[in-house]
Amino acid sequence: MLVDSHCHLNFPDFKDDLDDVMRRADLNGIKTMLTVNTRLSESLTIRKIADTYPHVFCTVGVHPHDAKDYADDALLGKIKELSKHPKVVGLGETGLDYYYNNSDSKDQIHCFDIHLIAAKQLDLPIVVHTRDADTDTIDCLDRTPGTKGVFHCFSGGLDMARAGLDRGYYISFSGIITFKKADELREVVKFVPLDRILVETDSPFLAPIPHRGKRNEPAFTLHTAEIVAELKGIPLTDIAKQTTDNFFTLFNRATRPA
Repeated sequence: MLVDSHCHLNFPDFKDDLDDVMRRADLNGIKTMLTVNTRLSESLTIRKIADTYPHVFCTVGVHPHDAKDYADDALLGKIKELSKHPKVVGLGETGLDYYYNNSDSKDQIHCFDIHLIAAKQLDLPIVVHTRDADTDTIDCLDRTPGTKGVFHCFSGGLDMARAGLDRGYYISFSGIITFKKADELREVVKFVPLDRILVETDSPFLAPIPHRGKRNEPAFTLHTAEIVAELKGIPLTDIAKQTTDNFFTLFNRATRPA
């Protein structure tokens, strides 16, 4: 069994064939999925998907790209209210993205800080998106110590991975680790301890080899897990068990499939 720890099942890419997507995931051993919020306006749609499929859980949060639309103090109350739904098992994705800078950095930091405060108050894990913002990301984490979570779709270096691990965070790897030019990232996979690794698709984005260039979907989690197993030098079954255990340890409000 595998868990796709980060996907976006509410995106338009899946509107015509979500049932088929779920069947293919099941056939490839992906028995649990976390569909992740990027805008609070998506929350009802995301919760409906999670309610429809017993093995799908969800989060509440605002992507750094959209921080400009939510960077006010009312955000904390909104997150806490939406988090009451029983299928909500975490917050995010939130964080900092200075590569695209679709929102001003001050708005991104403000939103991230609010998510971290909510995560600590609610004792929920937080899904962190960070790109070209290593120092500020760590500064935000240190302003609200004692949170837990995951650096999703990790693409940073060893220093950033170490900083996250030192603060108790997990590291999630996506199909990027299958790309030919991802040698440095594969070294990070080797470095991160087995009990702190998650796997994900970030679908519909970043389809792994051999599906690169196509729509990504949860079934393709298998390809990422295979590369992790190869890099760690252990059987795929061990990676599947460990990453699944890791997911349910971190997202401890999610229930394992029977």
